[in-house]
Amino acid sequence: MSYDLVIVANRLPVDRVELADGTKGWRTSPGGLVTAIEPVMRANHGVWIGWPGGTDPELEPFESDGMELAPMSMSAQDIEEFYEGFSNGTLWPLYHDLVAKPEFHREWWDSYVRVNERFAEKAASLAAEGATVWVHDYQLQLVPQMLRTLRPDLRIGFYLHIPFPPAELFQQLPWRRQILEGLLGADLVGFQLPGAAQNFVRLVRQRVGHKTHRDLVYLPDGRTVRAAPFPISIDAAGFEEMARSDAVRFRSAEIREALGRPRKVFLGVDRLDYTKGIYARLRAFAELMGEGHIDVEDAVFIQVAVPSREQVEQYRILRDEIERLIGRINGDHGRIGRPAVHYLHSSYPREEMAAMYRAADVMVVTPYRDGMNLVAKEYVACRYEDDGALVLSEFAGAADELRQAWLVNPYDINGMKSALLEAYQADDKEVTRRMKAMRKQVTQHDVKAWAASFMTELSDVGGGHAKDVRAPGGE
Repeated sequence: MSYDLVIVANRLPVDRVELADGTKGWRTSPGGLVTAIEPVMRANHGVWIGWPGGTDPELEPFESDGMELAPMSMSAQDIEEFYEGFSNGTLWPLYHDLVAKPEFHREWWDSYVRVNERFAEKAASLAAEGATVWVHDYQLQLVPQMLRTLRPDLRIGFYLHIPFPPAELFQQLPWRRQILEGLLGADLVGFQLPGAAQNFVRLVRQRVGHKTHRDLVYLPDGRTVRAAPFPISIDAAGFEEMARSDAVRFRSAEIREALGRPRKVFLGVDRLDYTKGIYARLRAFAELMGEGHIDVEDAVFIQVAVPSREQVEQYRILRDEIERLIGRINGDHGRIGRPAVHYLHSSYPREEMAAMYRAADVMVVTPYRDGMNLVAKEYVACRYEDDGALVLSEFAGAADELRQAWLVNPYDINGMKSALLEAYQADDKEVTRRMKAMRKQVTQHDVKAWAASFMTELSDVGGGHAKDVRAPGGE
């Protein structure tokens, strides 16, 4: 079977779950990407290629919630070398400003090439003549060029969800040229921010030697590649609708009640990752308590840390450090029945997150580096009464759009303390002024607008005889 639109991502948009009757089934993963791409897939007879997790042997293509899915298998060695190794031990820290030290292993690179080849071959086998293929994220940066070689008739887009590093950092990568050439197989290379697109074009000019002009790269074979920013977003209307529901409103009141009805609730929601700056923000909060600016009777901090890459040593060390710090904070500043920090090492369904967003007066999003950070946008979408303060790292992509947040440098503990205190003490008028502006931004630039703008641009730049992609609900 062949398809007019092929989505290629490291993961499928579904998780394997055990159903009530004990059999195995599939559940759609929570997340903005599915929300954005599902309607485009439906409108264009599309298929999604990805890994379902685990080491199951090759599974047959199947349908879930009306979406056609083509699973890719991975061996234990693939997971260790391609996924945990090159993708998350080399590229992830390198692309996040070296918050941790990247490791460069030739076996990891060989595995990265092998897995990218398999994804490219699968996409080539499923794409109809002149189809559009949209490749996603840092795990699959070689796929565009491999696919271009196999199927020159295709229109190919690539989107990087994480930051793209400046030249000084990217140049450390022994395989820098191969990655750049891999991405140049696409007609359109999308990034979160304008600076990332500029970094890419500059590197192509310096390292590969192609002629460039502004956001265009001119290849010797006559093709032109465009690099441009497409800041990703969320299903803002969906989050607001959920936040307004009776169940979420009731649960939000229940959360505040369980916390002992404090005057202010601070909230952090992050994957447990060293890029997220969890330790520094909790330290800043603890110092404010120690200095008497915030009292445990008045305010509490909820920190949700979603488990992540738990088999990787670095992540286990980070978890221990954070849990030790929280124990110390609660020992120093908590009282019986009133811990200063409520720590939740777990993931929660979207409804529970919406209830937490509704319960929180101050949302604290302070990563050292983040491509976008959708938690900040989800919080804004849920504050339909134009209340709530957002403290946001200037190194999150979201800071480019949510200028009315209290912006902080997460490396500056004193600056972070000042911002937390300002947000804590801000009057209703100031909070409303800021939140209104942020809500307008998030509502007008939602995830469907993001997908539509990328697809429109890809249709314009995509070469040759490829077919145009129809927008959802289009002719």
